[in-house]
Amino acid sequence: MSTHIADGIVIAGGGLAGQRCAETLRRSGYEQPIRMLCAEVHRPYDRPPLSKEMLTGEHPADELPFRAPEWYEQHDIDLLLGVSATGLAPAERRVFLSDGSSVRYDKLLIATGSRPRMLPLLESYDNVSVLRTVDDSVRLAQQLAARPALAVIGAGFIGQEVAATARSLGAEVVMIEAAPSPLHAILGAAMGDWFTEFHRARGVDVVGNATVTGVSANGAVRAVRLSNERVLPVDHVVVGIGVVADVDWLSGSGLQHERGIPVDPHGRTEIDDVFAAGDAAATFDPMVGSHVPGSHWEAAGRQGARAARAMLGLEPGSVPRTSFWTDQYGIRIQYLGHARLADSVTIDSEPGELGFTATFTRAGRAVAALLVDRPRALPAARKLIENGEQG
Repeated sequence: MSTHIADGIVIAGGGLAGQRCAETLRRSGYEQPIRMLCAEVHRPYDRPPLSKEMLTGEHPADELPFRAPEWYEQHDIDLLLGVSATGLAPAERRVFLSDGSSVRYDKLLIATGSRPRMLPLLESYDNVSVLRTVDDSVRLAQQLAARPALAVIGAGFIGQEVAATARSLGAEVVMIEAAPSPLHAILGAAMGDWFTEFHRARGVDVVGNATVTGVSANGAVRAVRLSNERVLPVDHVVVGIGVVADVDWLSGSGLQHERGIPVDPHGRTEIDDVFAAGDAAATFDPMVGSHVPGSHWEAAGRQGARAARAMLGLEPGSVPRTSFWTDQYGIRIQYLGHARLADSVTIDSEPGELGFTATFTRAGRAVAALLVDRPRALPAARKLIENGEQG
């Protein structure tokens, strides 16, 4: 009679969700093997500084990792660096790897994150970059040190952070957005206009209702032509037009994954013992009544920890409202809830001022909030939304 040696838990992905999953498993008493598949050659590290302190040199790359190498040794966590998942065979409980090998699992967390979208018109030029990894940030920091004429395409939170950081370093920055204003589709016209003026007041040329239709180049992009007929000379271009879940490797597995892997609020997929968290997942949100693709930093960490508890049959814990924070020009901006559900927004100060809360309501009840330079007001805003109170 043979004795089965436990295959343990495999975590496909070396980001925040995977890290929090591993930490929670060990903290909860799980003693079987844990393997983390990290596509990058770096230990799991924190990504928010990539668009801010890493670019300014305030946060060196060697300070990014969540844990020291010794932590993984002490907790018996096998880090496979520079190795990514390339396929999944659920019937065999097996994940195939980029080095030609494979690993079996008792339970699997898919936390392979996302990859940046790129404009086909720009992808072949050396002076065009995206920002997703520490290596991306190191290369961009080298470019910003020369105070270039920088075009940032896309005015989401990452695009805004790059624009703000570059401007603080003395670069001439133009931020190009296809919508009328930054975050217009998420926050609406009033707050989109506020973000426009917020950046313009600090020297960023914000161009809305515009897309890139052509380039002038001689091996590198020297100018971009916009749909409004403006031609902008550039030294460097950063593309920040969003991300897509990095889950193509699941093709043929039988697991749905077209817009992220559908999971319940605790990370369970439609396949037994397979979980997903972070940007790779499309998590069911009771407030919206559907699966919501992608995840921000705070949610990814909580999802990874909740999935770990669910794997062990423990109470996963409550599901907080989605939230996000960003630092721009030294100002903390926080957002939580779903402003797209709102039919009205109220701002508790003059729109042009700093230090305000915008409360988004639907039928008079709070569904979202945007806090500018008001970190201490976040708990009250969260409670207002979670309790469905009048805004």
